[in-house]
Amino acid sequence: MTITKDKVVSMHYTVKNAAGDVIDSSEGRDPLLYMQGHRNIIPGLESALEGKGQGDKVEAVIEPQEAYGEVVAELIQQVPRSAFEGVETLEVGMNFQAQSEQGPVNVVITEVADETVTVDGNHPLAGQTLHFNVEVVEIRDASEEEIAHGHAHGAGGHQH
Repeated sequence: MTITKDKVVSMHYTVKNAAGDVIDSSEGRDPLLYMQGHRNIIPGLESALEGKGQGDKVEAVIEPQEAYGEVVAELIQQVPRSAFEGVETLEVGMNFQAQSEQGPVNVVITEVADETVTVDGNHPLAGQTLHFNVEVVEIRDASEEEIAHGHAHGAGGHQH
């Protein structure tokens, strides 16, 4: 069986940045489960896995536009410190949810000054080329329920 649309794939993976630092890995954990063709994983990795089989090992370099996108400068903004009313301490790396015209946006503080706070609404991996090492552990047909829901269900079925 090969990886095609509506197949549930179980895989072990390690993803590194361009400097070779490990960003995430399934090592020591259960394999990641996803359903092919439903945007459950980044598009570039989904494309790299299309047609692969059980036991295949895949190395893939995914450019930002096929991963988490390029950095969007408009999503980096300086806001008045008063926008964080009720928060005693503001530190770089803190996460908040901000309201935008498109709805809620997750932002991270990247700089704190006396009067302003710089926040970034980009995905933390935006603008990065990602290096994946993947081992396809298992492939199976998705159930009707999984296809209806648009994602794989783990052992024991529906979990959300």
